[in-house]
Amino acid sequence: MDTFVDSSWYFLRFLSPHDDRVPVGTGAARYWMPVDQYIGGIEHAVLHLLYARFFTKFIRDLGIIEVGEPFTDLLTQGMVIKDGAKMSKSKGNVVDPDELLDRYGADTARLFSLFASPPEKDLDWSDQGVDGSFRFLNRVWKLTEKHSPAMSALAGEPRFEDLTVGKGLLRFTHQTIKRVTFDIEDEFHFNTAISALMELVNEVSRFDSGAIADVAEEDEKLRVLKKALETILLLLSPFAPHICEELWERLGHPNSILEESWPSYDEKAIAEESVLVVVQIGGRVRHRIYVAASSTEGEMEAAVLSNERVKNLLRGKEVKRIVLVQNRLINIVLQ
Repeated sequence: MDTFVDSSWYFLRFLSPHDDRVPVGTGAARYWMPVDQYIGGIEHAVLHLLYARFFTKFIRDLGIIEVGEPFTDLLTQGMVIKDGAKMSKSKGNVVDPDELLDRYGADTARLFSLFASPPEKDLDWSDQGVDGSFRFLNRVWKLTEKHSPAMSALAGEPRFEDLTVGKGLLRFTHQTIKRVTFDIEDEFHFNTAISALMELVNEVSRFDSGAIADVAEEDEKLRVLKKALETILLLLSPFAPHICEELWERLGHPNSILEESWPSYDEKAIAEESVLVVVQIGGRVRHRIYVAASSTEGEMEAAVLSNERVKNLLRGKEVKRIVLVQNRLINIVLQ
């Protein structure tokens, strides 16, 4: 009774826990049910979910609720594996969380656990992987600390159309917002969301090490860097909240990062101005050229055929047909 029965309708009792007249209030059930997302371990995939469905249908048949299915979506999470076996005290292959927290901190432990695998797959514990997550957080710390004194007084967002040297990084920043938002909200793939953030940190490092021509470019560089670093902290904060909270304050923000809205992306800023097209001749890759992203198939073909290297490669040869994949590939088939 205290296991299968109690755990089979807890989600219904949560809707009106202080109601001492009925097990679940009809109005609350009509508003909240069914549960949007259920997340549980593989050990719940049969018995608990079976009993939860049984109780839901039973309480519906009593006229207390109106829905017949308790959960709309199900995510069955994987287990943690160490040394080739499921982590358990009986096997003696358990990682001591206190030791992990003392050495690396809670943020590293959280980040590695989410980065190591998709949630539906088993997680292979790796001490080297923990070290990698720790190094990544240190890179974020050092990048932000390096510029925080100069950035804390900056106000306003950089406008994409006004930029010269910073367009590439700002575009990548908005692309990362889109990727991370999709990975979290639609896919629950926290590992690929974190991977996207690592790529953005790499882009920030490259941009930061680039040469600057004058004072105007220096100001633009700093504003774009601040936007990128703020975005990294906002997107990273669900995974590593403590370090992000501290760095957010050091960038000059008086309010907690928890009070900030999730960043939005600008479709115009995301759009690429040019794309790299692979040129195949006779089925072999012979060249690559950039064309305007807005090019039609005709314009793309004309740009490729007018390229000097392509013209040299085709000299003396007869073209049979041209196969196009818009903004990606052109295959020139010879006679």
